[in-house]
Amino acid sequence: MGEEGVRAETPRDADFAARRAQARLELDALDPAKGGAPDPDPLRRNWFEAVYSLAQNDPARVPWANLAPHPLVKSFVDFQLSGLAGTRVLDVGCGLGDNAEWFGQAGADVTAFDLIEEAVAWAQRRFPGSKVAYCAADLFKPPQDWRSKFDFINECYTLQALAPSLLGEALAGLAALLAPGGKLLLIARARDEDAAAASGPPWPLPASIFAQAAGAGLEPLVIEDIAATAEVPSRHWRALLRRSNGA
Repeated sequence: MGEEGVRAETPRDADFAARRAQARLELDALDPAKGGAPDPDPLRRNWFEAVYSLAQNDPARVPWANLAPHPLVKSFVDFQLSGLAGTRVLDVGCGLGDNAEWFGQAGADVTAFDLIEEAVAWAQRRFPGSKVAYCAADLFKPPQDWRSKFDFINECYTLQALAPSLLGEALAGLAALLAPGGKLLLIARARDEDAAAASGPPWPLPASIFAQAAGAGLEPLVIEDIAATAEVPSRHWRALLRRSNGA
């Protein structure tokens, strides 16, 4: 697979890290949510569009672009490799496409979407020969033919980027896209239930998110509370949830 337009470097490189740090300062200054006031744009579309516009094809300036699948996604796919061939997978908030491509390499039939058109176009430029079906879409207003379509959904870092008031609707929306019995992989930063909510974004999720998910028809099968490591330097949830037949 090609990666046209992307520098041959990694986030571990000193220059990449320096550009990322500078971009974070600039982007935080533009982010209404960082000021603590209610964001008039709850989906934060304007800010995400600004991220990709200001990046000018430099992935260091996209804070979540690590040019590799997320370690917790990668290890899950590696473990499940033999069981994903032909599976209809939806990758939510695909960004520059690394997670989607990893599922594709495992043989899954992958649809990947992002709210921001430039993110989708960038992913397509990086992987011009990809079998992943990339598109721009809105989780809260998905294409009608996506309802009850997918065997598996990968949700990595989208929920934690949403205002907490939108989480219930987002979980219900994810459940509606799964086929009955379909599964959702949820990966997000974690916090204790009684810990003060972070100023965010991102907003680490408390354990009550899983009760909220159950109310939306997503039954938790496995919930991992993963401590910070050198590879993933903050506490995380990795959970596998299943859509109930009645959802």
